[in-house]
Amino acid sequence: MIKVPPGIKTIAVNRKARFDYTIDDRYECGIELLGTEVKSFRDGKISFPDAWAEVINKEVWLRSLRIAENPFSSIFNHDPDRKKKLLLHREEIKRIARKTEEKGYTLIPLSFYFKNGRVKVELGLCKGKKVYDKRADIRERDIKREVSREFRGKLS
Repeated sequence: MIKVPPGIKTIAVNRKARFDYTIDDRYECGIELLGTEVKSFRDGKISFPDAWAEVINKEVWLRSLRIAENPFSSIFNHDPDRKKKLLLHREEIKRIARKTEEKGYTLIPLSFYFKNGRVKVELGLCKGKKVYDKRADIRERDIKREVSREFRGKLS
């Protein structure tokens, strides 16, 4: 079981990204949101199966993150599919830009969480896995499961 530090509340985790990509680096970054978007985050009404980020003009933008509209807000509700700006240090953005220019690297959101009342994104610098890599991961996971079952059986 993963220990979560105090002051952190997990909103959502992208488990599929951990299966489809090998994660080389992780970055914690803030996200620029509107008030109604924060309310939707608090309710957990987000969807990001195909979300990705890109560097444009020395800024990092998150794409394909869908934040559901808040039904209790007025007519000034947010656009659910707008691109969101991610907040990182300038040096981190330069490092990320250099890496994403290399062949095969992508920026994928791994998880969303609240840290001291602010929404944070764990952004991963990832490289896509081949089919045989995925099969090897599945095989490895099955072997670990079998070993733990046998171990538990012997303890009883």
